[in-house]
Amino acid sequence: MPTPCKSPKDVLTLCKERNVQCVDFKFMDFPGMWQHFTVPVDKLDASAFEDGFGFDGSSIRGWQAINESDMLIMPDPATAFIDPFTKAVTISLVCNIVDPITREKYTRDPRNIALKAEAYLQASGVGDVAYFGPEAEFFIFDEVRYDQGPNFGYYYIDSDEGAWNSGRDYAKEIPGAKNLGYKLRYKEGYFPVPPSDSLQDLRSEMMLTLIECGIDIEAQHHEVATAGQAEIDMRFDSLTHMADKLLLYKYILKNTARKYGKTVTFMPKPLFQDNGSGMHTHISVWKGGRNLFAGNGYAGLSELAMHFTGGLIHHAGAIMAFAAPSTNSYKRLVPGYEAPINLAYSQRNRSAAIRIPMYSASEKAKRLEFRPPDPSSNPYFLFSVLLMAGLDGVKNQMDPGSPLDKNIYDLPPEEGKAIKKVPPSLEAALEELEKDHDFLIEGDVFTDDVIETWIEYKMKHEVDAVRLRPHPYEFAMYFDI
Repeated sequence: MPTPCKSPKDVLTLCKERNVQCVDFKFMDFPGMWQHFTVPVDKLDASAFEDGFGFDGSSIRGWQAINESDMLIMPDPATAFIDPFTKAVTISLVCNIVDPITREKYTRDPRNIALKAEAYLQASGVGDVAYFGPEAEFFIFDEVRYDQGPNFGYYYIDSDEGAWNSGRDYAKEIPGAKNLGYKLRYKEGYFPVPPSDSLQDLRSEMMLTLIECGIDIEAQHHEVATAGQAEIDMRFDSLTHMADKLLLYKYILKNTARKYGKTVTFMPKPLFQDNGSGMHTHISVWKGGRNLFAGNGYAGLSELAMHFTGGLIHHAGAIMAFAAPSTNSYKRLVPGYEAPINLAYSQRNRSAAIRIPMYSASEKAKRLEFRPPDPSSNPYFLFSVLLMAGLDGVKNQMDPGSPLDKNIYDLPPEEGKAIKKVPPSLEAALEELEKDHDFLIEGDVFTDDVIETWIEYKMKHEVDAVRLRPHPYEFAMYFDI
């Protein structure tokens, strides 16, 4: 694994050592996708890290109006890596966004919010670092087609290992081609060996490229669903650095797949009647090198960890507006398919929203696993919201209630109904956020403007956009009425 850069001098030295030709600046738009532009390497000097680079921010999704469009990007030297996909030798730097006149950090820049959340933790005196470990699942498909118009709407997905291809006659498409079987049955994709797992080599290349770019990887494997569902596990890191790594993770996986004529999606629920892609997120808070979540209580947790859990449960409705921020997210969050829809905690139960992993008795391993998020989320927002909700629970000593150590699906109907659930839709989650966001604006981490813009953007561009369009299945149900 390469030695990370710590200063502008380190970045400039790396540029010389690797004969870098281009510098690529990456930054995050409001909904949660990387944007970028590139300059020749001779434009990068030590002063550039303080002076920044100007650009027009008016066309970036969710950002400010055209009459206030000039902005600066400020490169962070700690994020430098050599891009493994560009033809010209290119160094990549993740940046923060700054107002060119006031030199203040732009409040709608998600990365700036993450940095403020970390500063708020330190100022609170509760801890000095919060660690996050997201488990981002994804699909590797061989083909995807989709389109939408006034008189049509469809999508089509294909994967050579998809269960629906077990009877496919390949010879009709390519003379001499054969169907060799070993298609993964629905919900039976967890850990089979090749040839059933047809993507081992591709995932390994993804894993090794991630390591080459500075990300510590723990394992890679096929996931539960048919048709190429997968997971590559990253080692945890501090809030902002982990969000940076998650975006690099997506970038590397998508571009590695494209090299081989395949495509990666982090869409939460692309397939009907099989598991969706979640992003279970592990959390712990430390102070002075000590894990504050370790203790003598339930599942080896401390009182502070229980109050943190109480904050997550209490604010779960609002959290979901960032943790499951797409209309598609809620097609994953339904009973069955291991969906963590129950707002409770447990040391074993995977239908609970919060699980306490029990793989190790070590104090260093004690953590909470918040299971509802999916990889469509903006990680800077998601991790910041989880931290702020948990800290509010610590501040107000919120009681998380009793653990849910029973199988929710075996409970009597009335008992099951009594357990509070996550919101059933993105619109419902946004309504919860509108009612409950005071905990987010503590310490000016989030602002009212950010909350209002998030709700407005999501309602206009996603909730209403889907609500206005006929769904293909509606024709199957209603055309002949």
